[in-house]
Amino acid sequence: MDNNLYVVYLLGMSDGGKYIGMSSNIEQRVKDHKRGGTKTTRGREIVSVKILEECDGRQEARLREKYWKSGIGRERIAQMVG
Repeated sequence: MDNNLYVVYLLGMSDGGKYIGMSSNIEQRVKDHKRGGTKTTRGREIVSVKILEECDGRQEARLREKYWKSGIGRERIAQMVG
């Protein structure tokens, strides 16, 4: 079982878009995004990073990431950040 601390995060992009992901090393993950290592954020400038949740383990983080990507999760994000 994976007992590492994971975070579910939200990246605000310069084009107004948002990206939701999860990682056990948020600093490294944001660096990966910035250098183009992630297809969905390649060529887009990150303007903000927000931690949505901390989770105990990858499995919990994956479930919460799915929630935040769902319709109701996106509605909550819109209420939080506009």
